[in-house]
Amino acid sequence: MKLNKIIILIILIGIVFVGYSQKKLWETGNSKPDFSGVEKLILKSIRDSVFPGAVLVIGNQDSIIYQKAFGHFTYDTTSPAMTLNTIFDLASVSKVVGTTTAAMILYDEGKLKLDEKVKTYLPEFDNHGKGEITVRNLLLHNSGLPAFKKYYDIYNTGEEVINDIMNTELIYKPGEKYVYSDLGIITLQKIIEKITGTTLDKFLEAKVFKPLGMNRTMYNPPDSLKNQCAPTEIDTFYRMRQIQGEVHDERAYMLGGVAGHAGLFSTGPDLAKFAMMMLNGGRLNGRAYVKKSTIDYWTTRQTKQSSRALGWDTKSTDGISSFGTKFSKNSFGHTGFTGTSIWFDKDNKIFVILLTNRVYPTRKNRKIYKMRAVYHDAIYDALFGK
Repeated sequence: MKLNKIIILIILIGIVFVGYSQKKLWETGNSKPDFSGVEKLILKSIRDSVFPGAVLVIGNQDSIIYQKAFGHFTYDTTSPAMTLNTIFDLASVSKVVGTTTAAMILYDEGKLKLDEKVKTYLPEFDNHGKGEITVRNLLLHNSGLPAFKKYYDIYNTGEEVINDIMNTELIYKPGEKYVYSDLGIITLQKIIEKITGTTLDKFLEAKVFKPLGMNRTMYNPPDSLKNQCAPTEIDTFYRMRQIQGEVHDERAYMLGGVAGHAGLFSTGPDLAKFAMMMLNGGRLNGRAYVKKSTIDYWTTRQTKQSSRALGWDTKSTDGISSFGTKFSKNSFGHTGFTGTSIWFDKDNKIFVILLTNRVYPTRKNRKIYKMRAVYHDAIYDALFGK
């Protein structure tokens, strides 16, 4: 009898301990996490010209824990201040928030099959040895397609770009090697559009952005919102002007601003709604968007060949991840060339959104690459303690 009481007592202590541990995710003692160290790092980064400005949003599956805007649109402090409503060019974060999410929805509906050959959806793709490439290969970036091509130096239209991709030659056999490829994700975009009978932007607007209330998330911001977009680069080799409110990536620009690999614009609070949906197993406010089993599968590393999940990336165990050294190995996310990132820690039910315009005034500024891990480690310390 005494033994049973002891076992019950141990179980109760365990329950209390687990509850306290979870509580400490959002509270340190009886106070909120202290993000002053994170703020100092970001402000120092602005002084050190890592980026002109930033928006940081941290949250869990239920709410936003922290959100703040820093700096200005440019290094000129008389330029507009960054705000939580500032719209950023997400660059390659478009691949996951946009294209991969659309693909997951079609996968749930049974309309997109991971191991189906691309040529089944796009017969024009079946040439130069590309007949064996599957949808899975595109998502894992091991299709054999080149990483990218400039295109703007030889073509004038998006139609020419798509035609080139459909007829491009492989640089290795499908599945043989990992090469991060914009061309593969543009190909996935064309599959999505073939299945849905509409454009990627319209599909996502109807299925994801509008229902989630992501009202400042879009491809091709209208003229009325362009002055609310963080400027990216002062283009000195192609468009010969400051790029603001139009996609930074040249290939996406040639494709009319709607592309599988880039082109999506959004804000920190809008992406937080998407992030909460993902951490809630594909549901938010009583509406289902993606099946939980699909999110679990698509955000898990698939092979030893690379850190890639399906569309998403996972936290690298070789070297230092952009998500830092402290968040759990069971994490997934993506970065964008313009200085954006979104990361999720599955174990701790945390998301971190960092939006910057580090490519202003030039993409040659690569300082953020060393700093991303530093920011995320500091965020972890603020949440969980050193």
